[in-house]
Amino acid sequence: MCGIVGYVGRRRVVPVVLGGLKRLEYRGYDSAGIVFLQDGELKKYRSEGKLQNLENHMEEVLGTPSHVGLGHTRWATHGAPTTENAHPHSDCSGELVVVHNGIIENYHSLRNELKEKGHTFTSDTDTEVLAHLIEEYLDGDLRAAVTKALGRVEGSYALGVLWTGLPDTLIAARNHSPLVLGIHEEEGSFMASDIPPLLPYTDQIIYLDDKELAVLTSDKHTIYSLESGEQVEKEVQTISWNAAMAEKGGYKHFMLKEIYEQPQAIIDTVSGRINPETGSVDLPEMNLSDADLANIDRIFLVACGTSWHAALVAKYWIERWAGIPVEVDIASEFRYRKLLISERVLTVAISQSGETADTLAGIRLAKDLGSKIVTICNVVGSTMTREAHGTVYTHAGPEIGVASTKAFTSQLAALFLFTLYLAEKNGSMEQKQRLLLGKELIRLATVIEEELPTMQAEIKELIEDYYDSRDFLFVGRGLNFPIALEGALKLKEISYIHAEGYASGELKHGPIALIDKEMPILGITPKDSVYQKSISNVEEIKARQGRLILLGSRGDAQLKTITDDVLYLPEVHEELNPILYTIPAQLLAYEIASRRGCDVDQPRNLAKSVTVE
Repeated sequence: MCGIVGYVGRRRVVPVVLGGLKRLEYRGYDSAGIVFLQDGELKKYRSEGKLQNLENHMEEVLGTPSHVGLGHTRWATHGAPTTENAHPHSDCSGELVVVHNGIIENYHSLRNELKEKGHTFTSDTDTEVLAHLIEEYLDGDLRAAVTKALGRVEGSYALGVLWTGLPDTLIAARNHSPLVLGIHEEEGSFMASDIPPLLPYTDQIIYLDDKELAVLTSDKHTIYSLESGEQVEKEVQTISWNAAMAEKGGYKHFMLKEIYEQPQAIIDTVSGRINPETGSVDLPEMNLSDADLANIDRIFLVACGTSWHAALVAKYWIERWAGIPVEVDIASEFRYRKLLISERVLTVAISQSGETADTLAGIRLAKDLGSKIVTICNVVGSTMTREAHGTVYTHAGPEIGVASTKAFTSQLAALFLFTLYLAEKNGSMEQKQRLLLGKELIRLATVIEEELPTMQAEIKELIEDYYDSRDFLFVGRGLNFPIALEGALKLKEISYIHAEGYASGELKHGPIALIDKEMPILGITPKDSVYQKSISNVEEIKARQGRLILLGSRGDAQLKTITDDVLYLPEVHEELNPILYTIPAQLLAYEIASRRGCDVDQPRNLAKSVTVE
C-alpha cells in the first residue's frame, strides 16, 4: 500500500509534495522519492528507508521555483526496498516519470516484450514497466499513450505521470487502488492516495472511480473513462474532516477501516501468485529448491497471538492437502523445550511485522539445528525476512490498529497459497482440485466485500443485548476452532470483556459448567463436514439456557429453531470458511468495544509489534 502525491499549481512544489508524503508515510516507509520539473528537465530524488532520509537530501531544493511534481512513499511488493527500486521510475529517455500504487500482475510478459523492443530496465519493480509501456505508445499525445498502456495492464493501480513534453500537466489514473483529486481555483490541482495531503490546501475533493483518468493543470481538471475515452462529469465534494479523521479514510477507527480493507488485502496477497488457468502456484521469494522441499518430512509453524491462530488453521490445510505432519508452537514457548528439529524439518515463522522478538529467537534456534526457515510476513526487509531462507509476503499494507484484522486474513490467504504450493510440489493434490481451490480463494475477496456492510449493520443491532456482558465464550469445530480462539482474543483485546475460545467438543470436559442464562456464547456452525456435531454441541448449550449467537450458512433454517440471534453468511468452499467466518467475529468485537466507549485502536497495555521478550 504505497502513497502517492502530485501537484501542479502556483505554489512551490517540493514543500507541497514532501508535506504530503509525511501525511502518507503510514502507507509505506521502505523508500521514498520526489520528481519535479525545472528549466525543462526532470529532477529526481530517491532514497531507501524512512522519508527522513529523503528529506535530508532535499534541504537545498526546498525553495526551487518549480510548480509541478510527484512524490511516492513505497511499501515494496516487487523488488527489494532499495534506492534503485524507489519511485518515481523513468522511461528510457528520462523525460517521462511514473509513480504507482498497486500491483501489475502481467508485468513479467510486458517486461520481456519491451526488452525485445530495446527498452532498458534499471529496477526490479513491476512499476517500471508502466513508464516504458507509455513511452512505447507516446507520439505527442500523453493521455492517449497512458490510455493505450493501461489497456495492456492487468492488475491494480493508482498512477501519476509527468512528461517534459507537457510541462504544466499531470496525468492521474485509477483501478482498484484509491486516488483522490484536490481542486482549488487559486492554489492549483492536487492528487493523492488519501485525503490528508490535500487538507492543508483545499477541502474540495473528487474521488476517482475505477478505470478513470484525470488530466490536471494549474487551473483545470478533466476526467475521462479509460474504457470509452469519453469525458466524465464528477461531483466535487466538500470535506469537513480533520487530519486525524482523514487518515482513517472517514472511518471512526483504523480498526474498522482495516476490517473493510480485507478484501483488497486478500486480492493483493493472491494476485500474480496463482495461475487461474492451470492452478499452478508461484512463490518466487520462497528460495527453496525442489530438492529442499523433497527433503522435508515435518513442518513446525511458529507464531504469537493472532498469527498463532493463523498457524492453527494452516495445520489443518497442510496435513490434509500436502500430507505433511505439522506441529504448531507458540513462539514464546518454542525455544524453552527440547526441540526435535533437524535438516528434515521446515520451520515456518508467521509475523505481521517480521520483528516479533519471541518468533525471531525461535527461528534462530531452529536454524542452528539445521532447519530451513520460511517466514510469512507483511514487512519487506524486516529482520525475519532477512534471516529466513525464504519468504511468502502478505500484501496487507501498513496495519495501524493494534488489534490485527487484515494482517490475519491475509496471513490465512498466504498460508492457503503455501499449502497449494506444497501440494503441487509433492503431487498430493490433483490439478483439478488445486484449480478449484485457487479460484475459490480469489472469489472469496468479492464475497467478503459484498457482505461486509450487511454484516456490520446486523451486528451493530445485535450487540445491544450483549455489550455489557462480563464474560463470553466462542466455540467452533475443525477448521473453525482457531477462529473461535481468534474471536475471543479480539473481544478481550479491545473491549476488556473476559472471553475464551474452545473446541465445541471440549465443552463437556469442563467449560460447560460455566454456562447459565447470563453467559453469552458465539457458535460457529457452517454447513460443513462437522455440521451435525456442531449442532449437537449448541443444543447442549441451549439446554443449559446459554445465550446463543450462531454464525451459519445462509438458508439454514434449523439454526433459527435454536436461537433468535443468527447471523447468516453465504456458502463458500468449506476450506475457506475460516477466512469468511473471522469477519463477523471481528465486527462483533469492534461494535461491542465501540459501544462501551473503549479506545479501539489503542487498547490499554498493548502495542502493535512486540519486539521485546
